[in-house]
Amino acid sequence: MNDRYDADDAARGAAPYELVGYDEYGQPVYRQIPAQQAPQPSYDPYAQQGYGYDPYPAGTREPRSYDAYDAYGTGGQQPATPAYDPYGSPAPYDTYDTYGTSAPDTSAPYDPYGQAAGGQHHRVAEQTAHIPQQAGPGGTTAPREPEAPGPRAAPGEPDGGDEQFAFVEEPDADSEDVIDWLAFTENRTERREEARRRARGRAIALLVVLALVAVSGAGYLWYAGKLPGLSSSGTENGTATPVGAQKRDVIVVHLHNTGKAGTSTALLVDNTTTKQGTTVLLPNSLALSGDDGSTTTLAESVDDDGASGTREELDTVLGTSIQGTWRLDTPYLQNLVDLVGNIDVDTDADVPDPDAGKKGSAPLVHRGRAQTLSGRMAVAYATYRASGESQNAQLERFGQVMRGVLRKLSSEPAAATTTVRTLAQILDPPLTDKDLGTFLAGLADLAKGGDYRTALLPVRADGTLSAATGDSVVKDVLGGTAKSPDAGSAVRVSVQNATGVKDDTEKARVVLLNGGFTFLEGGTASGARTTSQVLYADAADKADAAEVAKTLGLPAGSVAKGTVSSGADVSVVLGGDYRPASS
Repeated sequence: MNDRYDADDAARGAAPYELVGYDEYGQPVYRQIPAQQAPQPSYDPYAQQGYGYDPYPAGTREPRSYDAYDAYGTGGQQPATPAYDPYGSPAPYDTYDTYGTSAPDTSAPYDPYGQAAGGQHHRVAEQTAHIPQQAGPGGTTAPREPEAPGPRAAPGEPDGGDEQFAFVEEPDADSEDVIDWLAFTENRTERREEARRRARGRAIALLVVLALVAVSGAGYLWYAGKLPGLSSSGTENGTATPVGAQKRDVIVVHLHNTGKAGTSTALLVDNTTTKQGTTVLLPNSLALSGDDGSTTTLAESVDDDGASGTREELDTVLGTSIQGTWRLDTPYLQNLVDLVGNIDVDTDADVPDPDAGKKGSAPLVHRGRAQTLSGRMAVAYATYRASGESQNAQLERFGQVMRGVLRKLSSEPAAATTTVRTLAQILDPPLTDKDLGTFLAGLADLAKGGDYRTALLPVRADGTLSAATGDSVVKDVLGGTAKSPDAGSAVRVSVQNATGVKDDTEKARVVLLNGGFTFLEGGTASGARTTSQVLYADAADKADAAEVAKTLGLPAGSVAKGTVSSGADVSVVLGGDYRPASS
């Protein structure tokens, strides 16, 4: 039936028509659908596949009415003008579902619920309206068969044909940076953990080493007998060794002042049991027993009896055993200090230069701590005795110098022996260079380790030793027993020369010894005096003082009560009025 579809018929409720083609003039040809026949659902290739949302399932939507003047099927309304697309898309919208299937193109804006832009609930256009026409046989046009659903290319990209669409993750520089950062963080964490493990290992190793050092140090101190409570008396087989049974090596050294008259004596003691070294200073007033049974002093014994005689007398008085005698003249002491490379001493006085020649010159040795002394300075300090000082003060300085020498001397026996041989001094037998060098090396090791001390032997005014004053040194240090000789009737006379003539001291000594008196060296006065003095401290010694003045040829008026030198009964100061008997 070729009747046209009339819009008025649709308005009057006429039966619906469907488009069946076009005539030769290009006009549409419609066919009336019988009323009793339900309209056949149009083919929707997308409805069967479930692509997109369709609020009106196939077969339930209302048919559109077309007007002769409405070719777009909009129900009498003008077609919507496509909105302006600033990006130049080929179509207003070309939507894709989650599977990459293209949705039908519409002229209305995109609605995710499949609704028209104006709020209508029917599809924007029939599927057939979007099927392009193609020429059929004989020049007639026929609808193109709908294409099977398939993947379409994204807007602005070429069609991929039959290839399946896939989401490809484009490589991103930021993602590589993130991976690099994660790798760096992981590596840095591993390095930190490794550093912590190494630090813990080093700490444990250090603690182990410190523990081993502490244990070995304590073991060495125990073996050497230097632990507190053990070093004073020594140990043997875990028990304390008695003081008398301890082994000691002892040598006596006599310092002879060749520039001035006088000597200084000390004992060098090496206690091999307790590993303790000591210098025992012996005052010149120490009373000794002579060969004939008479009483003499240490100073007299050194001058008269020689090395062997004095050594035997000391053994008798102190109850010890001395292995050798070392005579050390002041020039050899000077060379010894220079050989070891100077010494450091805490000096207690300013010492003038003995070769300066006039008073008021700069001192050769200054008072102070850790003073560096050369050989010449050491000799001047060791023999210095200020005016009015006792001989003990000078003896203490001699002990300081000896300790300073031991601290600088080599602890190797061979090197110490070489130093002794370099001195080229003649030693008293049975002492040899090797014996002395080995002995001094042992003391040097103790002095450097802090196991060395200096002790002064205390004596009474008469030169004797008491149990109270001598036991601390004689028994503990020397391991002996004090056996001082009886004083007898000999009067001890201390002589100090103030005449300005050095030989006057020796002449007075000879006269007093011949008169039965005991001579004590009092040294030389700092200044010359015109008159002599003979002093006594006790009234009981007044007669002895008068006898001493008569023996020396001094006037009776020179005898007076006053201060007497330590260890003497009578003190004599020789002045310009003294005339030796030999003159």
